[in-house]
Amino acid sequence: MCDTTHASVHDAALSAPRPVLDSAVDPITLQPVDEVRVTVLMDNTFDALLVGEGHTTRTGFGPAATPAGQFEAGQTAVGLLAEHGFSALVTVRRGDQETTLMFDAGLSPSGIITNADRLGIRLDGLQGVVLSHGHFDHAGGLGGLASRLGSSRMPMVVHPYAWTRRRIQDARSTFDMPTLSKKALTGEGFEVIERTQPSLLVDGSVLITGEVDRTTDFEHGMPAPHQAWHGDGWQHDPRVIDDQALVVHLKDRGLVVLTGCGHAGVINIVRHAQRLTGVAALHALLGGFHLSGPAFEPVIAPTIAALSDIAPHLIAPGHCTGWRAQHALAAALPDAWVASSSGTTYRLTRT
Repeated sequence: MCDTTHASVHDAALSAPRPVLDSAVDPITLQPVDEVRVTVLMDNTFDALLVGEGHTTRTGFGPAATPAGQFEAGQTAVGLLAEHGFSALVTVRRGDQETTLMFDAGLSPSGIITNADRLGIRLDGLQGVVLSHGHFDHAGGLGGLASRLGSSRMPMVVHPYAWTRRRIQDARSTFDMPTLSKKALTGEGFEVIERTQPSLLVDGSVLITGEVDRTTDFEHGMPAPHQAWHGDGWQHDPRVIDDQALVVHLKDRGLVVLTGCGHAGVINIVRHAQRLTGVAALHALLGGFHLSGPAFEPVIAPTIAALSDIAPHLIAPGHCTGWRAQHALAAALPDAWVASSSGTTYRLTRT
């Protein structure tokens, strides 16, 4: 962090978030698609009693069983795993052509593989992996995925700061986060593609935002205990600069935006996607909103106010959104809000 002891008012103004109201000078042409399906492969919760409706399909206890001798049949029905992590499969369809990407990989090495098996999802048709950022709860399942895929060279898009050493340190304890290894991932069969700028995948129909502009005056990032190693010492890491989102343009409906943790701020992310693409309408916003805990609860109200103005058709907050934000979002946007759960599939179409 910069030393601001002698900073002037002008210096402070230069470092503050600034609104960027117009479209990008050279907007990205994001090819519209006919359908987007997002299957939440891993989330913090699993609720077998949630009921699907409209564009949402739920998973209950039916898909899988496991041996259990205390039952007459020698087995019992199981649902899906939930853990503090996030992973989703994103399938886009243009005409009769479909492509599936994995966005993040959950916390544990076996979590997403277990859930994929219980859902009956084959992963050999996967055509790429995108990491929202380098935190371990979004990358832990990559080893299990590599074991399942074998020797195939799976392309994986990451920000180059995803390899940053990070820790959480407060007055009581220090937690050194597991650090992602580019060498290890390459050795496991991934073709690592590092990008800081926006990039297009799937013949121009999937946008990876790269670094997100920070333009709101209320999304300040991570608090002081979140630190990164900068070669000669630990420094506060508020921005998590590697945070990026996945964006699809659903024909005649608007943008579908998928976040991992939303460290850049979900409103920053949405506005960044709107500016990059020139598409104003937000059809759906899914993933982690990172509004949990005392440091982020003051951000809930302005986030809801901004989302209310944007008026998405669907919001499905998960992972690190937090229960207070979930309750507030559900109350403020009852027609758009949907509870997230491992195994949920959102099928979004142009009609």
